[in-house]
Amino acid sequence: MERIYLDHAATSPVHPDVFEEMKPYYEAFFGNPSSIHQFGREARRGLDEARDYIAGTIGASFEEIIFTSGGTEADNLAIIGYATAHKDEGNHLVTTKIEHHGVLHAFEYLEKQGFKVTYLEADETGLISSEDVARSLTDNTILVSVMFGNNETGAIQPVKDIGNVLKDHKAVFHTDAVQALGMEALDVNELGVDFLAASGHKINGPNGTGFLYARKGLTFSPMLYGGEQERKRRAGTENVPAIAGMKKALELIISERASRNEEYRKFRELMLGVFNKAGIDYQVNGPESGGLAHILNVSFPDVNVEAMLMNLDLEGVAASSGSACTAGSIDPSHVLTAMFEDERRSHSAIRFSFGYGNTASQVEKAAEIAVKIVRRLSGR
Repeated sequence: MERIYLDHAATSPVHPDVFEEMKPYYEAFFGNPSSIHQFGREARRGLDEARDYIAGTIGASFEEIIFTSGGTEADNLAIIGYATAHKDEGNHLVTTKIEHHGVLHAFEYLEKQGFKVTYLEADETGLISSEDVARSLTDNTILVSVMFGNNETGAIQPVKDIGNVLKDHKAVFHTDAVQALGMEALDVNELGVDFLAASGHKINGPNGTGFLYARKGLTFSPMLYGGEQERKRRAGTENVPAIAGMKKALELIISERASRNEEYRKFRELMLGVFNKAGIDYQVNGPESGGLAHILNVSFPDVNVEAMLMNLDLEGVAASSGSACTAGSIDPSHVLTAMFEDERRSHSAIRFSFGYGNTASQVEKAAEIAVKIVRRLSGR
């Protein structure tokens, strides 16, 4: 049975070229980058080259990049680190109801520390209004966090417009760009963001890698205490092999961005075309066009999402849901719940996400399998 992986928004396979890029840092350049001897200098060279390249891809400077263990740590470092360091300047924070849990749970923690948080609503296409951001601001607002591209629906937020709203306000602007890195052009200065979080494992890099862009001059409290790595902002010996791999992954995906986006849009049209031809009942969650090309979120009314995912898996198709399947029960997606009043929409939603290694024949086959399962489960 052919196994078809359509869950690249969760994690992605490491590209062979990325793996090859990492190997020398395990075998030859294995020194601690903080050491002054030759072994350490060789590792430091790889670390510096990665930092310099990554900074350049987003319009940042070398010293504005902080390597982390992933997007969640980067989000936490920016949100909790900045809020706690500047609590004397205000206790009001703004975010949205559709953020990744790496962001939402950071704000929930801050609420327990006495901060007040405004959670903005999304419309039925999954978009946040910059006008709503403007209306939410007060004299006590010190931080606003709005993700760049949603991990469940692919909706791309008006980050640049929000940056313009905040231009003359004291609040700093954080964006979670984990799903957008490599897929969309990102320039921190054009966007007007002060913090940007990203991860390597969504772009065919290794798990456990990420970075935080922090605009020069901003102060924030570290989350880890120990050595003086990352300019005293993130203690702990850097994972040089994985960071080198993340750099290579970013090089590859940027060089292929246009062709990949075109291919993934064709995959999306192909899958929906199969659904249309079969005449099954479905609803697309998120923008009809203009979102992240690799994400397609679809609800199949009257089909239980847990049963759907299990049947897809039995047929060799890996997909996911924004819902959490635990112990035979399922909680509705917090993203889709924020978008729709009808809970059935979130209880029947499947996210298909495309990536490296997928082919048109795989996508067509997966769509045909999905049609067969929907018919069986809905009794139609």
